[in-house]
Amino acid sequence: MPGDVLVVEDDTQINELVGAYVQIAGFVYRPAHDGATALKKVKERLPALIILDLMLPDTDGFEVCRLLKGDIETAGVPIVMLTALDRAEQRRRGLACGAVQYMTKPFDPDQLIEAIRNNALRR
Repeated sequence: MPGDVLVVEDDTQINELVGAYVQIAGFVYRPAHDGATALKKVKERLPALIILDLMLPDTDGFEVCRLLKGDIETAGVPIVMLTALDRAEQRRRGLACGAVQYMTKPFDPDQLIEAIRNNALRR
């Protein structure tokens, strides 16, 4: 059975679009629309990968990443940041907090599928 990928994105249409690419990549799609829901869902069942937006309604993705990487139970879950924030400083900060990859919107679907397949933990 394939692992699942948690897509953390507050824009429902983008969340579902990324979810479609998760399924094309061969994984189960699980949505979350804010940081609190994402943290709860990760604790319920560890995903193979988290695709994380930085601009969320309740917190920012950097904080979600920091919390996940700081918890022994969730530290091993790879995080791909997918965001409209494209400055070098933000990219450095994203990778510094523990993301395995930093991608910007608009994204290339083939690159996203490749990122999912390359970074997701096979359970």
